[in-house]
Order: sequence, then C-alpha cells, then structure tokens
Amino acid sequence: MDLMKIGVLRIGEVDATIATRIQESLGATYQGTECVVIDEPAQVPEKAFETRRKQYRSADILDSVQEYAEKQIALERILGIVDFDIFVPPLNFVFGEARCPGKTALISLFRLKPKFYGQKPNVELFTERAEKEAAHELGHTFGLEHCVNPFCVMHFSNSIFDTDRKQTLLCSKCQKKLDDMWKTL
Repeated sequence: MDLMKIGVLRIGEVDATIATRIQESLGATYQGTECVVIDEPAQVPEKAFETRRKQYRSADILDSVQEYAEKQIALERILGIVDFDIFVPPLNFVFGEARCPGKTALISLFRLKPKFYGQKPNVELFTERAEKEAAHELGHTFGLEHCVNPFCVMHFSNSIFDTDRKQTLLCSKCQKKLDDMWKTL
C-alpha cells in the first residue's frame, strides 16, 4: 500500500513551527501516512466571522478547506489550522471540526494555549495539545468516532482538561477499527 498523503494547511496567521510539529506528530500517530506542511497559507474566509460572537464559524472555514482539498490531487487528507476562536452552533466553542468520514479537518490553536487559561506560556504543553487535537480531528476523516476511553486521542474533549488527559495515540480498539478501514482502501 502506498503512503497516504496528508497536507497541513495554515489558514491566516499561524506559526510555521507549530504546523511542522503537528506534521511530525501526525506521522507518528497515523503510521502509513506521509504528512507535509503546505507552503502557502490560505486566506481566512471573511464570511466565517460572526460579529455578534466575535468568533469564526468552523463550518465556513471547513468548507474553504474542502474547496482547497478538491484542487489537491496529490493529497488525500487536509488538516487546516487556525489561530483564532471557532464555534459550531449551539456550542460556545470547539477545538476543531472534521468531515466524518471525509477529506478535511480543522483545528483552532486559540484555546489550546495555556495563556488562554491564565497560565504562564508553555510551548511544550501548547504543542502537545495541538498535536492531540490534530490527531483527533484527522481521525474523524478516517471514519473514527468518539471513543469512551478517556486516554484515547479519539475521546471527545469537552474542556482543556479532557485534552490534557488523553494521549496522542489511538487506543487498541480505535487502532483496530482504523486498521480494518485501511484494509478496504
């Protein structure tokens, strides 16, 4: 089987270093993939901004990632990364969203930073959170659903505490589901 190619797409102002760290982590979580950071960042769709909430609609950004993905024949999955607050109605915020199954996923770095919670900056903690949320949302593109195991990367993060508790890897049940799905590709 050829390596599945995954692109990491910065949308708007996103630090290239964090995109590279996510790219490296995804390759470890999803063995059998080749992850690349797409050189040119994409534009933030203006229509995504909700003035009343001062947040961006995740679905509108995910739609723009989907449009981008449809033009990328060499990439089988694309993970978009933004550094602003996103939401999906009726929720107050989300760490990310994905098409399940599908070709596209999106994460926001905004609420993953320790500073958001009144803590001192911590690059390693921030990076670990971003890697977990990236692996989680990308897992949805492969058809994986939320897992009841609180340590599995596919466990739903209702808060940053859930993100901090889980690992960057799939539990054995989710890994088996993924392996079985990949056999059909």
